[in-house]
Amino acid sequence: MPDITPTKRQMCPACLRPARTCICQLAAPVASRVEVLILQHPLEVANAKGSARLLHLSLPGSAMATGEVFDAAALRALLHGGGRQPVLLYPNLPGERSLGMAPPPSFDTVRHLDPARLRLVVLDGTWRKSRKMLYLNRPLQEIPRLPLTQAPPSLYRIRKAHAPDQLSTLEAAAYALMQIEGNVEHFQPILDGFDAFVDRYATLSAHA
Repeated sequence: MPDITPTKRQMCPACLRPARTCICQLAAPVASRVEVLILQHPLEVANAKGSARLLHLSLPGSAMATGEVFDAAALRALLHGGGRQPVLLYPNLPGERSLGMAPPPSFDTVRHLDPARLRLVVLDGTWRKSRKMLYLNRPLQEIPRLPLTQAPPSLYRIRKAHAPDQLSTLEAAAYALMQIEGNVEHFQPILDGFDAFVDRYATLSAHA
């Protein structure tokens, strides 16, 4: 009898995708003085449309951790390790005090710092999941927040947004780095790689 055991798909160890849809070549590594920490919700790990892994590959100095509820001590070590000042890329939400969350420290307290002393913390998940991550992890509530302003429309046409100004994880991080470091052109390759990623996914979906 012939062997009819299904062949296990070969996975790329870097982007964690099947070899035929590997996105590593789409990442153009860009050096950043700001260190980026990506906290990814578990439901995003296997999401083919997710942009966090491409962001991680595009920023060689970035770190990535997966979870919904993190051990508080371990999370504080991730946030404050190396003496950097963590800043959460997230808007201030109405009604936070009624949820038991104190207002975050003002970003103005760290605005004057050298970018090389900052750690930009990015939550990767749907709007609902990212809010839950913030609510369940007190160390995230204790650090200043950077609300993203004046960002261009999203290129993320392969995923439905809940608001016109809602961006992918990669786009939000790239625009934040542009604003903090004051250099748009330097981080543009990250967005170019994302645009190619979106085009590839749209093409694959059209032929599926």
